Amino acid sequence: MQVLQVQLEVGPDPAEVGRARRWARKRLAGSGIGDDEPLAETLVLLISELVTNAVVHTGCPAVLRMLFAAEGGVRVEVADSSDRPPRPRHAAGEDTNGRGLELVDGLADRWGWQPEGAGKSIWCEVDRTPAASAPGEGLGSPGRVHC
Repeated sequence: MQVLQVQLEVGPDPAEVGRARRWARKRLAGSGIGDDEPLAETLVLLISELVTNAVVHTGCPAVLRMLFAAEGGVRVEVADSSDRPPRPRHAAGEDTNGRGLELVDGLADRWGWQPEGAGKSIWCEVDRTPAASAPGEGLGSPGRVHC
């Protein structure tokens, strides 16, 4: 399996989320995933949520990585220097926060987290074709899956 990896360093500022989205759109287009494909919108939303979580909940810089498999799957990873595991929250009614990891869980084919250096990496994967892999199989090590 061939994998192309691109990455972006993200500062600890909420304005970086918009920059990460713009960067991701360009990289997706460069990989052959058009702006008009539903996959592109799904990936940009997933990136937005994961980068937002890293920036807002850790206050630390992060690294956004996208890995493109030759088979068409895309893995998104956001690594930060906080060793605190992600904690899914459940928003109620009109709450404006607390839905990020629920969105990731609903949109990604797989997601989880794993220790990375002194911090952690939260990842998710989206298959380009519906039956590209069996549940639980991923582009890299599975880490700890929270489904």
